[in-house]
Amino acid sequence: MGEKKREVDQTKAFLGGGCGGIANVLVGQESPFDTLKVRMQTAAPGQYSGMADCFRKTIAKDGLRALYRGVSAPLIGVTPMWALSFWSYDLGQRIVFAGTPSRKSKDMNMLEFAFAGGFSGFVTTIIATPMERVKVILQTQDQVKGGVKYKGMVDAGVGVFKEGGLGGLYRGTIATMARDIPGSAAYFVAYEFFYRLLKKEGQNISVGATLFAGGMSGVAMWSIAIPPDVIKSRIQAAPPGTYKGFIDCGLKMVRAEGPSALFKGLGPALLRAFPANAAGFMGRAAGLEVMHQVW
Repeated sequence: MGEKKREVDQTKAFLGGGCGGIANVLVGQESPFDTLKVRMQTAAPGQYSGMADCFRKTIAKDGLRALYRGVSAPLIGVTPMWALSFWSYDLGQRIVFAGTPSRKSKDMNMLEFAFAGGFSGFVTTIIATPMERVKVILQTQDQVKGGVKYKGMVDAGVGVFKEGGLGGLYRGTIATMARDIPGSAAYFVAYEFFYRLLKKEGQNISVGATLFAGGMSGVAMWSIAIPPDVIKSRIQAAPPGTYKGFIDCGLKMVRAEGPSALFKGLGPALLRAFPANAAGFMGRAAGLEVMHQVW
């Protein structure tokens, strides 16, 4: 009876993911590291010599508030996105289990976890793309000469929709998928690997294992997700017609700036990856623990 009570159904997976999203935002709030990442990714060649230079120039030109532009979008979107991510991760595992209902997640191998993680990344693109489109515009509008200046998330969202409809909000979808499908696969594989490695047999929850595995999941994701993320930022920040698509944007960047352009913003991404995702997985685990006690 006790073992059954600890099963994670899809309702718990969704709500537990939401708890993780709240913890992720509280500890690793998308700005200012995310703002620095995006500004470095979309800047003209030679505009910044590194993260510290980007920070200094941003503060000097636009003040401290510039580092927090676009934060409303992730603050509102991260919690449901985490909820959707873990719900779809659970659904991905159920797809793996199809035909063998007696199997549980503890029986899965890393390739199967990678499939479930990749499936999660595909599903969360629905929320991630418009959220990031608005965020990128707000974070980079001071770098675009003559561009429209939006006052906030709602103003930017309405403006983008008026200009390009749903297609405008979903510009960069392919790039987002190219980032999130392999990124989410690496994300969940890293978590499952390190958690299994560190958790002691018989423990319901291990705080240390959860924090470390959660932190490493973020590092694993961003270690491979930066190139498509740079392309996504360029596409979403550029005026309409600048790029024909994902491949065109990547090729133009490499030709103009060299392969290193694909790794712009890696430093800020990794700096926030460990603490933010350690907190996120701990928040999810704590939320699930409470729910296991309730039903």
